[in-house]
Amino acid sequence: MKFPSESRRFSAIHRADTAHSPFCNNSPLVSSAGKCADALPNKEILLRQTLLAVAVSMGLIATTLSLSARANDVLGQGNKMKHVLLVSVDGLHALDVANYVAAHPDSALAALSTHGITYSNARTPANSDSFPGLLALVTGGSPISHGLFYDVSYDRTIFDPTNTTCTGRAGNLMVFDESVDLYDSLSVSQNVIDPTKLPRHVNEQGECVPLFPRSAMRSNTIFEVVKSAGGHTAWADKHPAYDLVNGPSGNGVEDLYTPEITNVNGLDNTVSVVCTVNNDSLKVQGVINEIHGLKHDGTPGPGVPAVFGLNFQAVSVGQKLARDNADGSCAADTTFTGQPGGYKDGAGTPTAVLAYALEKTDQALGSLIQAFNAHGIYESTLFIVTAKHGQSPINPVKTNKPGHFADLVAALPDAKTNPAAMAIANAAACGTGACGFVQDDDIALIWLQDQSQTGDVAAYLNANAGALFIDEVLAGAEIRLKFRDPLTDSRTPDLLVQPTYGTIYTGSSKKNAEHGGFSFGDTNVGLMVSNPSLNAREVKTPVATSQVAASILKALGIDPRELQAVRREGTEVLPFLFSDGGW
Repeated sequence: MKFPSESRRFSAIHRADTAHSPFCNNSPLVSSAGKCADALPNKEILLRQTLLAVAVSMGLIATTLSLSARANDVLGQGNKMKHVLLVSVDGLHALDVANYVAAHPDSALAALSTHGITYSNARTPANSDSFPGLLALVTGGSPISHGLFYDVSYDRTIFDPTNTTCTGRAGNLMVFDESVDLYDSLSVSQNVIDPTKLPRHVNEQGECVPLFPRSAMRSNTIFEVVKSAGGHTAWADKHPAYDLVNGPSGNGVEDLYTPEITNVNGLDNTVSVVCTVNNDSLKVQGVINEIHGLKHDGTPGPGVPAVFGLNFQAVSVGQKLARDNADGSCAADTTFTGQPGGYKDGAGTPTAVLAYALEKTDQALGSLIQAFNAHGIYESTLFIVTAKHGQSPINPVKTNKPGHFADLVAALPDAKTNPAAMAIANAAACGTGACGFVQDDDIALIWLQDQSQTGDVAAYLNANAGALFIDEVLAGAEIRLKFRDPLTDSRTPDLLVQPTYGTIYTGSSKKNAEHGGFSFGDTNVGLMVSNPSLNAREVKTPVATSQVAASILKALGIDPRELQAVRREGTEVLPFLFSDGGW
């Protein structure tokens, strides 16, 4: 692994000698001599002496010469980041951050903002499903690079889980959700993937094998890069399918913790904000253990990870629930059962259900801060709070649930005779095999069996936009301008349908908001980067959440271009964060 000295000379923890790992101080990278090099301190002393001499010759005040961490607008040579904690509060809008900090000046989120940069105009770089949302944060790219549009999508080169010889025509659903878990007889997830439930593909050795989420990745992750540089890594998330953060190598995350939140035919924590908070607390405790140098389960570990983090699900659930604990299955929920979730108005005023989720998540952030302080590493940790995705609509009066997209198409007067409508019906009815797929939330993604029908299908949908609550149809050139060409890429949808704002393609009475699409509510997420060495600052410059990945590596003294997606898509670090302004 190369560490170009010129491009990283003024990064947060850059070491002048590129033969050394940035983790020599806490996690040695074995050199050719078998030891972490020890010449570094002398070079730092020489650097300080040189800077002192220059400053004196310029007549600068002595107090400005300190190279220790101090309040600053940027991370620079004096701010040594040894750890980065990445937190995704799923569903968290930039508006939620502003409202919560203003209403709760003594909160953990407010404390982080007093010495952090708040990016109020951050957007996800692509559609806002959890998979591309998280992968933006950890790969530095979009589906153009990592290749995943949704947790349940389609790939024209893979096969059904039962097709153990990978014979016949390729093309199948690519399912990476709670349904691929290994369950016991009581429908309790064992928090691991059941390989027999995974789609199959032909690997590089010509073998027909299960396609794990990590193997579906087309670009590497921050965890792989940091681990290869000698740092320890950890992550916690809501499904075992988040194995994808391991990256193509399959082993980027040393300590992966994925307590299942939605047990198929068992307890679904997401019916209740209280049960969801309880599930989040498992991950919080795991991360606290890691802050103290242990593994997530409290057993002895290798030391504090250089990069680690978790997702919170409570805010997302609190935003979506039409009625909290409607079926009464969360026995712990005795306070909010039957109450509505979401917001009271378009200004983002939370209901009691959502307010509880925000409060408990903030308290958890406070416990993480406390753990860092207790272990004496808060000042050497970059604390990032953001979100994989937002949620829409915010304004409850905008909610429109007309039914699933394919059902709406099937209800059109000519649906049984029009070839375009029949193509959508065929894709929607396809449970397995090479017949396409329709995925919908507050977006519809369509993979056609016969891709030559794409133009006709797009024209048909546009002609019926009113009846189908369509705002925009992306197909043909519009798809190719934003993503890879569906005719040459096995995963890019043939069509993307963005509905009118507030429309969720479902008939479910359980939720009043959703994510997955391109709307402002879906994509304008909270983003705060905090460290005691920083001054408070709000940045309104548009940024993409994919810039978080590049910034994490730079803060740790690693060239962001070690990420394949960063190179492929030209992703930059976040503005106003580093003293050199960029690379």
